[in-house]
Amino acid sequence: MSIEILAADGPDAWLVRIDGRDQSYVDLADPTRLAFDYVRRMGDVIDAHAQPGAPLRVVHVGGAGLTLPRYVAATRPRSSQVVLEPFEALTDQVRRELPLPRHSGIRVRPVDGRSGLAALRDGEADLIVIDAYVDARVPDDLVTVEALADTARVLARSGRCLVNLSDRAPFAHTRDVVAGARNVFEHVAIGAEPATLRARRPGNLLLVAGHDSGPADDLARRASTSASPYRVLSGTALTDSFGGGHLLHDDR
Repeated sequence: MSIEILAADGPDAWLVRIDGRDQSYVDLADPTRLAFDYVRRMGDVIDAHAQPGAPLRVVHVGGAGLTLPRYVAATRPRSSQVVLEPFEALTDQVRRELPLPRHSGIRVRPVDGRSGLAALRDGEADLIVIDAYVDARVPDDLVTVEALADTARVLARSGRCLVNLSDRAPFAHTRDVVAGARNVFEHVAIGAEPATLRARRPGNLLLVAGHDSGPADDLARRASTSASPYRVLSGTALTDSFGGGHLLHDDR
C-alpha cells in the first residue's frame, strides 16, 4: 500500500492518497469542512438524523484520514466513535501527520469490518458508516446479505446504515447492494448527483438504510440546497432506477 499525505488548498488542509487515489480530505483548522461531495452527503444525514449537538454512537468501517469521525467529534462532542481500519500503517501515519484533537472520543481498532462488526453488541450504534475500498470498490464481503444483516443487528432500531458506493450506469453493483439492503432493512434510499444518475459520468452513490421511515427524509432535507445538489431516490423511484439486482451471499 502506497500512502501519501499531500498539502491541499489551505495551510491546514491535506489530502490522503492511497495507491494513487485521493481517499480523504482533512482540514485540521476546520474539521467541519467536508470537501468531497459524497462525504458532505454523509454529513447531511448525520445532521438531519438527530438533534443538533446531541452525541451519537458511531461505527465507521474504513478510516483513511478519519474525516467523518473528526466532523462528528467537532459537531457532536461527547460522541463515542469506533473506527474499524485493518491497515495499521495507514492509521499510524495519519495519527502522526494529521493528529486527532485531544479527547475526540475516536477509537481506531486494527481489524477488518466484518470481524469488527461481529464483535459489537446488538443495538450498539446509532450510525454505521461503510466507506471502505479495495481497488476502487467496496469489498463484496461488506455488502452481502449476511454482512448487512450483521450491520442491522448492531444498529439501534432508529439508527442509520450509510454505504458509500462508487459505480456507473447501468449500476450492476449498486443494484445488487440495493437488493441486499432491501432484504434486510425496511427502508432504503440512495442519494447521487444527477449527472451520475443520467449516465453522464461515474460517481459516488450514498445508500442510506434503516428500520424506520426516515432514511429518505434525512437525505432529502439538504439535497436541493447542497453546494453540489443531488437527487434522492426511495420507494418506487428506487425500484425503477436500481431494481433487478441479485442478492450477494458469503458463499459465492
